[in-house]
Amino acid sequence: MKYTLTEPQVDLLRKIAAASSATPIPPAQIQTSWALEQRDLIKRTWRGNGHVAVVTADGRYYLKHGKHPRQVQAEKERLKGDASQAALAPADGAELISRLQSASGKITVPDPAARTRGRWRAAYYDALHHGHVPTGHKLRWNGRQSGDCVFMLIDEEAEKAAQPLPVPAVDVPETLDRPHRLVRATRKALGRSQSVVDTRDRPEVIPMYLSRPLADRALRIMHALLTEAEGRGYSVEAQSDLKHGEAVHMVSMVIRCHAFPLALTERTTKVPHKPTPQELRQQERNPWTRLPKYDEEFNGRLALGAPSGRWCQHSYSYSDGARWTLESRLGHLLQDLERLAAEADRREREQELREADQRRRWYAAVARARELQIEQHRATVLTEQIRAWQQADEIRAFCQAARARVGDAPVAAGEVDWLEWAEAYAVRLDPLQEPLRTPVDPPAKQEVLREVAKVDAYAYPWPFDADGRWRLPDDRSIDPRSW
Repeated sequence: MKYTLTEPQVDLLRKIAAASSATPIPPAQIQTSWALEQRDLIKRTWRGNGHVAVVTADGRYYLKHGKHPRQVQAEKERLKGDASQAALAPADGAELISRLQSASGKITVPDPAARTRGRWRAAYYDALHHGHVPTGHKLRWNGRQSGDCVFMLIDEEAEKAAQPLPVPAVDVPETLDRPHRLVRATRKALGRSQSVVDTRDRPEVIPMYLSRPLADRALRIMHALLTEAEGRGYSVEAQSDLKHGEAVHMVSMVIRCHAFPLALTERTTKVPHKPTPQELRQQERNPWTRLPKYDEEFNGRLALGAPSGRWCQHSYSYSDGARWTLESRLGHLLQDLERLAAEADRREREQELREADQRRRWYAAVARARELQIEQHRATVLTEQIRAWQQADEIRAFCQAARARVGDAPVAAGEVDWLEWAEAYAVRLDPLQEPLRTPVDPPAKQEVLREVAKVDAYAYPWPFDADGRWRLPDDRSIDPRSW
């Protein structure tokens, strides 16, 4: 925790310490008092309708010495081990370089005291001035006065190789001899406007909103950007869309099927509003009317990127700055668009993989449900056959017992008929009277398999035909059992 205080925190601490009793904390200073309490400089409690606070011994110590007691104690402990830590510092520059080479080029000394810092400083300058730094390397040091001392031995070639390649610049012509088709259409649409150029609501032109003196520069910038984009294999399209019942016109750069709308505007500055005579007269007639406090005035800085109000407004946008012009940032803009297109491709591939995996899991679940349905159907048929076979045996045993009951005595005609019918029924009931065969599979109905698989049966095309045979979409012969 940092024990240094801001000016508002010190003022509140003085106010609490000067009071003879617990000081009420205003609502606006609740956060300030919380910061003091976290540093154990005050104690807060709830009384009545708000917090009250009293100063602690640490708080009075801070007001007297300007430091937190824990800072002083930490400084004493740090100075206490200064001599022993200084003895561990390198004796000269050669030893410093040797240690850096053994430590992969970086050594960190955690917040050393004065003597230790001085020893490391002396070794650093000895390495610099006496030729101990290896050829092709440079020695860096951070933390000369305070904080951690960080020494780094850097390979210059490796550092240069790790640097990103410079962004290719896009040349903006001084004059437009053969302008891009959209630039030519936009220049024609400008007409004779004298003060403000606004083509944001016109089809087949570049959306621009800027002052007339910057129109020529804006057209040259757009010509250079659009020509460079088409030279890289991208396309530039004028598109129209319907939003909230109104037509929205835009120009988009299409990179690998991803469209990025572009608009060129001039930034504005807020200035105090100067009432016009008409506004003053209207306010005299209607005193309750309010005049605007500020006006937006063009400030001469062009901005190019996503149109305002769109979700991608802050994803790619560049403008004139204090140290660069918009012309020098066109290469960076194209680089951003290429990066965004690559990210969009990556997201689409990931989405396709997720959808393919989800589809595979769905078909696997349906295939398992079909196997379970067939197995349950066959188990039901087998159980019924066993039950019929047992029942046929019981009927034959019953008929045999009935005939044995009468022995050689004559049997009534009605009983004979009944026993003959029962024996014939046992024959018809016994499944072993005919060769056994696998039962026909039940129909693969969506409603049945949906309950078995616990999935949405209509999420993907149904893989079974009317006869219950597996048939994947697109005629793909994939065995579901291999899943």
